[in-house]
Amino acid sequence: MGDLATVALALAACAGAWAARPVPLLPALLLAALALALRRPVVLMAAVALAASGLGARAWDGLRPPALGSWSGVATLVGDPAEVMGALRADVRIGGKRVEAWARGSTARTLRDRLSGERVQLRGQLQPVPEAARQRLARRHVAARLTVTGASLASHGSIPSRLANGLRRTLLRGADVLAPPHRGLFAGFVLGDDRDQRPEVTDDFRASGLSHLLVVSGQNVAFVLALLGPFLGRLRLGGRLAGGLAALVLFGVLTRWEPSVLRAVAMAGLTLLTAAMGRPASSLRILALAVTGLVLVDPLLVHSLGFLLSVGACAGIALFSARISARLPGPRPVASALGVTLAAQVGVLPVLVPVFGGLPVVALPANLLGAPVAGPLMMWGMAAGLVAGWAGDTVAGLLHLPTDLMIRWVAGVAHRGAEAPLGQLRAVHVAGLAVALAVGVVCQRRGRRVGVVVAGMMATAVALAPAVAVLRPSAVAGRSVVAGARLWRDGGASVLVVDDLRASPEALLSALHMADVRRLDVLVVIRPGVAAATDVAALVRRFPPRLLLGPTGHRLPGEVVVPPAGAEVVAGGLVLRFQETSPRLAVEVAPARGPPELAAGRQPIRDASAASVRLQLAEIWVIDDGHQLEQQRALLGSGADGRRS
Repeated sequence: MGDLATVALALAACAGAWAARPVPLLPALLLAALALALRRPVVLMAAVALAASGLGARAWDGLRPPALGSWSGVATLVGDPAEVMGALRADVRIGGKRVEAWARGSTARTLRDRLSGERVQLRGQLQPVPEAARQRLARRHVAARLTVTGASLASHGSIPSRLANGLRRTLLRGADVLAPPHRGLFAGFVLGDDRDQRPEVTDDFRASGLSHLLVVSGQNVAFVLALLGPFLGRLRLGGRLAGGLAALVLFGVLTRWEPSVLRAVAMAGLTLLTAAMGRPASSLRILALAVTGLVLVDPLLVHSLGFLLSVGACAGIALFSARISARLPGPRPVASALGVTLAAQVGVLPVLVPVFGGLPVVALPANLLGAPVAGPLMMWGMAAGLVAGWAGDTVAGLLHLPTDLMIRWVAGVAHRGAEAPLGQLRAVHVAGLAVALAVGVVCQRRGRRVGVVVAGMMATAVALAPAVAVLRPSAVAGRSVVAGARLWRDGGASVLVVDDLRASPEALLSALHMADVRRLDVLVVIRPGVAAATDVAALVRRFPPRLLLGPTGHRLPGEVVVPPAGAEVVAGGLVLRFQETSPRLAVEVAPARGPPELAAGRQPIRDASAASVRLQLAEIWVIDDGHQLEQQRALLGSGADGRRS
């Protein structure tokens, strides 16, 4: 089979797994054997599609929960526990079924430091997976939920788990000399562990198109094999293959067999195998064979976003990077790096645009600046991190000086990229770029240089068009950006009302970026208490609002105004009317009908700063641009300081 036929085989496997029909496996296996004997690629594709469909149906059937109700026993952690919205979540294996366990309080503290592969004694209540979360949890093979009421350590798990967890703890112990934000990023770059990353840092990497750097991928696997190369090179061919495969398995256990790790390890293993057999294959062929095998083993991978993005990026690089680099002017190293980055972005577009609604325009320059540093950072962090973990703080501090500098650079690129007002490439922009590319290719083949220049100008105009949506955003009337947060935008002002947030801080920040929000003029938090303040803490740090409004009894950080009943806030083309302020705010947001009038007896209060201007009255707050403030000053005159909580 040629490379294209192998790609078609992988597509057939993915299509069958997606369909997931209860096809009998025996006829599919017999058909596959017949196709191999007769060398009929098309028949083999049909057989693989049927087999994947049958296996997919069995995988869905396997998500039936175990016996529900009270449960007590020993469970194996299949993922590292992570804090989610004030609770601790961990995937465990109970009786061959994967269960999502949730713990709070002292039970959560018992499980917090445990790692994947360890065995724990649990007791609690087994419950079915909510129907609304079934599709999402199916990607992790979760069949039920367990509310944990008691936990203790039973054992440290198998030998591979103990070895991998020992290496993991050593790496993280050596990174204790780094500042907390950088320590969390170190775990992401080296291990793909995002548990200790602050939400606003995660948002920086997502908004700049650099989130893939915090996920273990083929680059990480290649660096691991490169580190072991001098040792493996001393072995004979068979020992070299066995040692390489063993290293890949240990690396998979160390990085928790995430979907992107599965793809990278499978491709690396196939590459080692074909090299040992003296039959090297192209990267496209290796990718297609890896995808086919992985989907047959785990058909639910076709529903994993991480797996699809990993495969898409790898396919884009294999198909387009060499062609793009060959056509780019300039020094070859720069053209090669740009070609790989462009090819990877092309590969993930079919996934990112339908799922997230767009691709950050800043992703291309951000990757050119950040990705070349992320590779050495991972390699140095892995090698020096082990020594740092064994040697103590003084040596660790010296060893991690380069690590800290590289983390600062990549984090700075991500932060500046997230702040850049360049917007998102949406479906219409992708279509425009495709048209410009087609025109450019046709003109180049016909030797029409003017046409190539025009096509390049078209592509540049389309790529910069999303910036207009950021600089001149359209009006929004109560759009639900995530569950529990609604956005209004009119007259140049953005107002966000948060009430019982049901999404993670990372999801909220990402949704605001997708809505082309770069600042918040007014943030209204409806509910009092610590939980409501925790929900918006990352939001306040990422988008500091010009005016933060909360109810009586709030626990919000910073300068907060508690509006009295009957108060109004005018922001740009919006007016907020407050009917109640205790125990929670009751607010109505509507279009403003013009500048507010000063009622008899009200005394205006001005509070001006270099970044923004606020004008507070006894019962009316006005936020507007500087030139409109001058009009308000002429109307209201001078005033005294106001009271804020």
